[in-house]
This record gives sequence, structure tokens and C-alpha cells, in this order.
Amino acid sequence: MADELVRTNQLVTVFGGSGFIGRHVVRALARDGWRVRVATRRPDLAFHLQPLGNVGQISPVQANLRYPDSIVHALRDAQAVVNLVGILSETGEQKFDAVHADGVKTLAKAAKAGGASAFVQISAIGADPDSASAYARSKARGEAAAREAFPEAVILRPSVVFGPEDHFFNRFAAMARYMPALPLIGEGKTKLQPVFVGDVAKAVALAVEGKATQGAIYELGGPEVATLKRILEFVLKITERKRFLAPISFAQAKTIGGLTETLTKLSLGLFPEMFAITSDQVELLKTDNVVSAAAIADKRTLQGLGITPESFEAFVPTYLGRYRATGQFADRRAA
Repeated sequence: MADELVRTNQLVTVFGGSGFIGRHVVRALARDGWRVRVATRRPDLAFHLQPLGNVGQISPVQANLRYPDSIVHALRDAQAVVNLVGILSETGEQKFDAVHADGVKTLAKAAKAGGASAFVQISAIGADPDSASAYARSKARGEAAAREAFPEAVILRPSVVFGPEDHFFNRFAAMARYMPALPLIGEGKTKLQPVFVGDVAKAVALAVEGKATQGAIYELGGPEVATLKRILEFVLKITERKRFLAPISFAQAKTIGGLTETLTKLSLGLFPEMFAITSDQVELLKTDNVVSAAAIADKRTLQGLGITPESFEAFVPTYLGRYRATGQFADRRAA
């Protein structure tokens, strides 16, 4: 009990803690006994996190990476900082460089100046300053900015993240409800290594605890490497849907991406997100999203942190059943 009371006197500020990955990170940190301050643009949308800890253990605060004063306020008295803020497409003033690079630079500098002892930056596999994707370039700039301002920063690069609230498996399952065919961009040959959100959260908690190598870049992937085609076939099998998988070249996909971007703007954001894809996202799909051989050799992986990764084939069926035509209880029989 004494150890727990000491730990709850330590504070970690989690930027972007109200999102999909964030809620799992907040839960993991709270379970480890940290007081968690959730820094988000909309604190009123983060109150659902409070039951994840004890009374008063988790508290939301308003902060925006584009406003330095709000960052300083959110970091007050924090011993550790986690940055989960990220966007998959640009809207309004939320630009890749502003969020993934400039915002990280400002945050890392403020964390170092404020005396934080740990800084954990969530990036992405594929971050590359020379990538054709603006998303990947901005992620790489953010990594460089974090390490320059906070040399001890631990960078975590997850592959595609899955979990009950994900926007990957759920999206394809939802598309199969309404579309007679699903697109196989690049003929579905791109390799992915889906990683469980709970495993990513464990890695963050370990890094905050100082149990990851300072200044290192970890690549986080699950136990299976699968092509996009295999993943779509898996989704259709679990949801018991028969849909044609239509091969689409990257060039055709970029044309479609440009069209949906235009429709999204013209509709003032009302175009269904489920059907939208950007040209930049197509660029990302041109490169395999898997853990590198170098990271495996250096033990900069989940296994290197002592985490046995969860299989998407074992876990995803637990939450995709609701997309079946007859619902998630279709195969149950009355007693």
C-alpha cells in the first residue's frame, strides 16, 4: 500500500489520451499507479476515461500542440510525458507538419525545460524523411525533433493498430455491409503486421517506467505478417459476407483518392469517412508496413520489451461478429 501511495504522487501527462490508443494507454498507466493528466483539445470528451482509475487519479486538461502556453500548463509538475497526438489526413489547420513535427518539437522542448524525466513519442512504422508520403515525412521530422530536444526520448513505431474501437478492421467490415465489392489497392500485395492496442499501451507504460532503452526507436508489430488481400479475406470470413475483391492499381487508387478528397471538401466534411481515402494514404500503401530485420536483431520490438504480442486472428473475431447479417448472436442456440 505504501508503494502504491508513493507511485500515485508521480504524474504523467498524456497528450492525445482521449483517442483510440490513448484510452488504453491511460488505463495501463493508471493500473501502474500513476496519476494521469490527459491533455486534449476537448477535455469534455475525455471524461469517459475517469472510471479507468481511482477517484481523482485521471484528470483531463485542455491543451493544443499548436499553442505553447497550453502545453506548459498541461506539463506542470509532470515527471513523464507521452505524446499520442496524430492525424491520418489533413483538415483545416490540422496539417501533418503542424501536428507531427512542429507540435512535437514544441512539446519535447517544454517537457525537457519542465524537468520531465521521460518522454515517449508514438510515431509509425514507415516514418521516413525521404518518403513520397507527407504523413510519413512528418512523422520522421517529429522523431528527429523529439530526439533533438529530448535525447532520452523513446520512440515507438507501431504498425496498423487493432482493437475493439479500431478504424482498420471495423472500417473494412462496415464497408462490406454496403458495398458489393471491396477495393484491393495495389492488388492487395502490401504487407502489414497488425499490432494489438493493448500491447502498444504496455510498451508505452514500460517506456514511461524507464524499462526501454533511452533514445531508442522501437518497432511494434504483431505475430503475423499478412497481405492486405489476406486481411480482407479474413474480415469477410469473420463477418460471413461474400464480396468481390476488386484489384485496383495504385494510379487508379490515387485518382479515387483525389476525388474523395474533393467530395469531402465540397460536402464540408459530410462525405462518409468510411468510403474516403486520400492520395497520401495510397502512397503509404506502396510500402510494406512491417517490423524491420534491424529492429528484430537489436531487440527493439515488443518481444524485446518482454511483451508477447496478441494475434489479430485470435482477437479480431471477438468484435467483428456484430457486422454479420444476422448479428453477433447468430450462431447461439436457445438452451
